[in-house]
Amino acid sequence: MNGLPITVRRTAVPSGLLLIAAAAAWIWVATRWGGMRAMPGTMGLGLPAFLAVWTLMMAAMMLPATAPVAALYARTITVRRTPRMVVFTVAYLLVWAAAGLPAYALAVGLGRAASLPTEVGTAAAAAVFAVSGVYQLTPLKDRCLARCRSPLGLMLRYASYPRRSRDLRAGAHHGAFCLGCCWSLMVLLAAFGLMNLWAMVVLAAVITAEKLVPAGRLVARAVGIASLALAVAVVWVPALAPGLTGGGMTGM
Repeated sequence: MNGLPITVRRTAVPSGLLLIAAAAAWIWVATRWGGMRAMPGTMGLGLPAFLAVWTLMMAAMMLPATAPVAALYARTITVRRTPRMVVFTVAYLLVWAAAGLPAYALAVGLGRAASLPTEVGTAAAAAVFAVSGVYQLTPLKDRCLARCRSPLGLMLRYASYPRRSRDLRAGAHHGAFCLGCCWSLMVLLAAFGLMNLWAMVVLAAVITAEKLVPAGRLVARAVGIASLALAVAVVWVPALAPGLTGGGMTGM
């Protein structure tokens, strides 16, 4: 019984820190971009500004689902927990920041498609929904999701890393699995509008459910089927993809 409060504290502190960081990112996104209309492309942002906004968005959307893994990792650390958790989290977010480079290229291309006749934007939206839906149903998605849902094996791997680089490598490795698991959901922001706050909230909820609820794998498959359905429906209802067809949805 005497050890229980220490164990709870070891788990709660890193989880709480990540949730606070996520909340701060959500507040920034909501206050800075929440009232914007869904806009195609990069919203007029250059690459550095886009990467900064993208990274904050990923912090808001991904850190809540990552908190349990961070807490488990923290329990393996015996000294300097907070600084090492910072390194783990920074490395994790750097993976998502790097993913902002292809995201920017995709946003530029789809932004140009959105400036063409509506039929082109609709076709691009259908392709985005279809790619996302198909990937959600693949074995690779299942494998990455399984690692995110049951990270005990990862902890054993991380323990074998050299101590000096362990936190950096562990955060980057876990970030890579999360990227493999969730890129198909993030790409949907191109269709809904990059700074569509409601889309961000729904996708963040889906990501958290996929990773944390018992039926997470079924959630992933249901989202995949829904994305495929949207790929068909958007042909008749282009407003389903305001980020590519100018449907006029607002972010909040």
